[in-house]
Amino acid sequence: MLAAFIPARRRGAELLDDPGVDAGVRARSLADVARANALFGGTRAVLAELDLALARFPARDATLLDVGTGLGDIPRRATALAARRGVTLRAAGVEIAESLARAAAGDGFAVACADGRALPFPDASVDFVTCSQLLHHFDDAGARALLRELHRVARRCVIVSELRRSWAAAAGIWLASYPLRFHPVSRHDGVVSVLRGFRRGELRALVREAVAREADVRDRLGFRTTAAWAPAGGAT
Repeated sequence: MLAAFIPARRRGAELLDDPGVDAGVRARSLADVARANALFGGTRAVLAELDLALARFPARDATLLDVGTGLGDIPRRATALAARRGVTLRAAGVEIAESLARAAAGDGFAVACADGRALPFPDASVDFVTCSQLLHHFDDAGARALLRELHRVARRCVIVSELRRSWAAAAGIWLASYPLRFHPVSRHDGVVSVLRGFRRGELRALVREAVAREADVRDRLGFRTTAAWAPAGGAT
């Protein structure tokens, strides 16, 4: 009966996936995404998993790479979280859009302009690799390629956070976008993103198919689902 309340996963078409979108519209829409992350749980979901990983892999210094970083809001919050744990976390980001890479960089935060499916970093070169709300932009083959790259460059832990698909979440982001004065592109893409999102079993299976690892998959507040795993042969 519960299945009747869960929409089938859809492909849809997000306007920001078009490389020809105006750079100003792209930046404005990503600012809306950052605000939604802060208000509705996207940021908290990643930070909660990172906090668990920092406890599991204690260190005084560590590195973090955020793939699909947008405006860099999540890795900046991650650096502050690590500092409260006494860890100096050196964070960097990856963004495929050159205009966003430039907008996100600054204050010691470096952003590489690259495709997440072909990361320009050596194997096991970064302690923690995070990826929030990027996986749903790809078809299954592209999503598996992205997961393999996250897995390849991570030394200690990979953290993936995704939207949890439901009618309630789709309606919620649509309605909230009006009082929050989101750009129309953000409103459209927000609903499409939710309907492209993952349920817990789907995300677990995708990780297993991509990297042959059993991820710790958890539902989080704000209609988010996270998957975290240590790379094979990684630090323990």
